[in-house]
Amino acid sequence: MDGRLLADKVVLISGGTQGVGAGIARAAAGAGAAVVVTGRRPEPGEALVAELPGRACYVPADVADVASARACVATAIARFGRVDCLVNAAGLTSRGTLLDTTPQLFDQHIAVNLRGPFFLMQAVVADMLHRGGGGTIVNILSSSELGGQPYLAPYVAAKAGLAGLTRNAAHAHRFDRIRINGLDIGWTDTEGEDRTQREFHGAGDDWRERAGRTLPMGRLSRVDEIADFVVFLLSDRSGVVTGSVIDWDQHVPGGLD
Repeated sequence: MDGRLLADKVVLISGGTQGVGAGIARAAAGAGAAVVVTGRRPEPGEALVAELPGRACYVPADVADVASARACVATAIARFGRVDCLVNAAGLTSRGTLLDTTPQLFDQHIAVNLRGPFFLMQAVVADMLHRGGGGTIVNILSSSELGGQPYLAPYVAAKAGLAGLTRNAAHAHRFDRIRINGLDIGWTDTEGEDRTQREFHGAGDDWRERAGRTLPMGRLSRVDEIADFVVFLLSDRSGVVTGSVIDWDQHVPGGLD
């Protein structure tokens, strides 16, 4: 990643201790940003921060807890003076259909995948408005928000809500020079996806190879590819783009065979 794209920027990443979030933290640091990584588990968070170049810190936070989400923004501002960029990468992917999803499971998905990002955006945008310098936000969504699999009903409901929120907030703050975009990512090779495939689908060690044989490009998406694109969206190089929910997948929405 170009070391100049995010030079002198402060980037806050929720769910930044693993998977796509950790990849974005590495890419943002490589692009010159000061990086604030949040997550529930201190051990991987501190380990990640230790490997990042430049200024970086880990802030424990559970986005399902609104007070915790707000506190991590306040900590980032206290540490670095501002937040220029926010990435909502924290996510919950536990399974549930329309018929077997309990109210508790539904509420968990809303709390992590929608409510948490909402109040993180609220706190970050308030800081951006206070400073008057604009800023950028990228919400990590899923191509499943367009419909998804039957076993992802509460996940789809929450991610579809976040897609709508992305457009709403972008429209509301376009004249404040705050650009807000979303990325509908497809099937991606992460440690979290590995756990999900084994826990919920009984997958074996060869699940990546088996999955790849079913996909147009012959493989799953990679974290580093997504991370580089997120850095581009956070940077001035993405120009005036705002309110876009971009498909990052090898399946074409609406395409039929």
